[in-house]
Amino acid sequence: MKFTEDGNLSGWVCTALIVLGIGICYVTFKFLTPSIWSALFALFGFVLAAVGGMCSRARLAHIKPFDNSYKKARKNCETKGDEEDK
Repeated sequence: MKFTEDGNLSGWVCTALIVLGIGICYVTFKFLTPSIWSALFALFGFVLAAVGGMCSRARLAHIKPFDNSYKKARKNCETKGDEEDK
């Protein structure tokens, strides 16, 4: 049971985030009384659903937002002047 695979959240995690976020928003709007806390709770649900949706779209576009490739790019961009300064 992996949470990430190939630099992105796995499919079941994206689905769970979307369903959980929509469920939190539904419960907030249907059953809680209007207050600042219920608005923050609904906002939290919306954020969860948005993160799940963005991760599923990144999977379709073959983008790896949770990959460590930036470390390799940083090493490739160093120049000899940077190495001499160290």
